[in-house]
Amino acid sequence: MATGRCGCPKRARHLRTPYIYTKSDSVPDVIQLLSDHIANQIAAGEVIQRPASAVKELLENAIDAGATEIQLIIKDAGKELIQVTDNGKGMSPTDARMSFERHATSKIRNIEDLFKIRTMGFRGEALASIAAVTQVELKTRQATSDAGTRIVIEGTEVKLQEPCAVNPGTTISVKNLFYNVPARRHFLKSATTELRHILDEFTRVALAYPAIGFRLWNNGTEQFHLTQGNLKERVVALLGHTYEKNLVPVEEQTDMLNIHGFIGKPAAALRTRGMQFFFINGRFIRNSYLNHAVVQAYDGLIEKEAFPFYVLFLEVDPARVDVNVHPTKQEVKFEDDRMMYTYLNSAVRHSLARYNIAPSLDFTLSPEIQQLSSVQLPYTDSQKQETTKGYLYSTFSDKDQAHFIERKDSLRRWKDLYEIAKMPVDSSQSAIDSAQFAAGSFNSAPDDSNNLQGSLLTGAETESKGSNGMMLIHGSMLATTVKSGMMLIHIRRAQERIWYERLLAEWNSQNTPSQQVLFPISYETSPQDAVLLTEVLADLARIGFDIAPFGQNTFAVQGIPSGLPAGEEKNVLDEVLDHLKHESPDAVSKRTELLLAHMARRLSRNKHAIMQPEGQQGLIDELFACSQPEYTPDGKKVFVMIRKEDLEQMLG
Repeated sequence: MATGRCGCPKRARHLRTPYIYTKSDSVPDVIQLLSDHIANQIAAGEVIQRPASAVKELLENAIDAGATEIQLIIKDAGKELIQVTDNGKGMSPTDARMSFERHATSKIRNIEDLFKIRTMGFRGEALASIAAVTQVELKTRQATSDAGTRIVIEGTEVKLQEPCAVNPGTTISVKNLFYNVPARRHFLKSATTELRHILDEFTRVALAYPAIGFRLWNNGTEQFHLTQGNLKERVVALLGHTYEKNLVPVEEQTDMLNIHGFIGKPAAALRTRGMQFFFINGRFIRNSYLNHAVVQAYDGLIEKEAFPFYVLFLEVDPARVDVNVHPTKQEVKFEDDRMMYTYLNSAVRHSLARYNIAPSLDFTLSPEIQQLSSVQLPYTDSQKQETTKGYLYSTFSDKDQAHFIERKDSLRRWKDLYEIAKMPVDSSQSAIDSAQFAAGSFNSAPDDSNNLQGSLLTGAETESKGSNGMMLIHGSMLATTVKSGMMLIHIRRAQERIWYERLLAEWNSQNTPSQQVLFPISYETSPQDAVLLTEVLADLARIGFDIAPFGQNTFAVQGIPSGLPAGEEKNVLDEVLDHLKHESPDAVSKRTELLLAHMARRLSRNKHAIMQPEGQQGLIDELFACSQPEYTPDGKKVFVMIRKEDLEQMLG
């Protein structure tokens, strides 16, 4: 068979033309072109996933229109109504009609423009996707026009287009989301969850543009009235006044990247995610790699399970970043990820050090030290002669000898050790001396030897003296002998199981005690978290919390569960909110167990209760009185059994 230049059969080139079936072909046609109506609904599923998606697209379009005041009105968490009104430049009648066509945009003229995008909405699918699954009404007017344009669209079908009287700008009303796709509407979450997602999108857009005024109305109640201002004012107005004194500015300019914004002091770190905001050229993004760069800069300043707060803006050449890799444009690709990581990590570290947040070396003397006579009085010749006679002076003055400094009087301790080794001792005393030698305890005074020996008594020695036969290992595990061998118990997990079953019994009996606090504790959250916390206040009351709303996004904690350590109430609430943010749709029915598990985890951090033998025995008795003593509420092992045969095998 003849082949072409590429080595393929020449007949392959005929595949470019459509194949004509003859009458002998009996294979039916199965591939068909979708109608525009179905294609638009499929495209809408990529862009409009929930009411918050429509809110995001409409707000971004208003920003691109040059608006300085934007108002958002929602009803029934956006399912009934989403309305965005702006004072931007408006549209002509032709542009108003063309804006609902797929791939219609004013931002792109050629392929090069795709890699120079700095505006928000440019895909040309937002309004077309919204119109495919909602009932849309658009009113718009340019400042130079006498009359505006009103367009009504239902499911991509234009029902009406007529002139109207309207203020300069644009108003878009989106009604009955997914009215023509009942399956999609059925899978929407509760009103509380959808409202939280809307608040998330509103917060991100409002943070990115502090120079624009925003207002948010929810079911007829004004929830936000944000005036034009700077970034710090916008952060405080949106996220709460607790951040006002905990903001650290970040400002770095390089040839590749400009960084500005705020990071939080270590005291502002939370145990919940959600207070981390990255913006690339004004657009909110999610990037775990860049988040790691910020978290790494806080290494040693916050707990490992805490998350730092930050609102950081990265300005980079659009040619170095691709923002069109995801329909929602919240994921991006960088030309050089490692360089971005390095710049960001260094900028955060620099800000922490500049404002004395991170520890740094200070070589200046404090005023108290400068007032000492040893610093102010002159250095006499007699003092100089006495100093030169010391061994430290000669050690430092000789070249390459500074690292050979040693205390000469420490040699006497080694001689004492040699004398002790020749003294006859019994086996138990020999074991204590060996432990002292391994721990380096001979630096202590001779008079403390009795106390030291008492503190080094192991579980085996106490057992030989007729005690409970238990041994505390590193303060976190408890070893005890049983008939078949040895049992090793994880103390904190055992306490967690005990507390969980105790709380569960109180929950079922509806008799959970609450300890009233002397002064109510203020607990301020973000708007999104306030919605979640309000939803579970009744459940929290059943486990001993007495919490009441106290102003916008603020709650007053008036009572806490008995047994909860002081200062732990905020950590418990943070963990509860963090779980509610990421709970699966079928987890609502298990919310009680999860709340009790979080409480048990916090209450189980008491190590002092098992320092005495009585407390150790009580822990074991309570553990094996539980219905499931072997595992914690989240499925971790509480204890393990080691058989006597296995112990003997370990020793050969």
